[in-house]
Amino acid sequence: MNNRARKRPRRAPAPDALVFSLLGAAGAVEARLEAALSPLELSLAKLGLLRLLAEGEQPLPLSELAQHQRCVRSNITQIVDRLEKDGLVRRRADADDRRSVRAALTPAGERAYARGMRALAHAQRAIASSLRSTDAGSLQAALETLAR
Repeated sequence: MNNRARKRPRRAPAPDALVFSLLGAAGAVEARLEAALSPLELSLAKLGLLRLLAEGEQPLPLSELAQHQRCVRSNITQIVDRLEKDGLVRRRADADDRRSVRAALTPAGERAYARGMRALAHAQRAIASSLRSTDAGSLQAALETLAR
């Protein structure tokens, strides 16, 4: 008879433990990404707006930025205020609608966006490299399932 103990099948974690583990992991990943951007005096929120403006073909209305970021316009106004203070964004009047304000990247904003994206990519590679490729594939599939 085999003296080795048989491996017991792994039990699925309790739903609350699973969800809290997922939230904890998401928070840890977000903290690592924020830490990577912090030396550049950027945040994920600021970089997200810079990205929208960099990828846009023209200055974008603040209301459109709010829709893309899924937040209220007052939050976008505050972030644009900070970006404008840092010289990364400038406000422009909307030629078609005097009530609307658009945001545009400055040359310094374009450089900050490029630096931020490089820092973010480096941090993302570091995070992904902490997983074995099979674990990364399983995690990707699980996250896609949860997102449906």
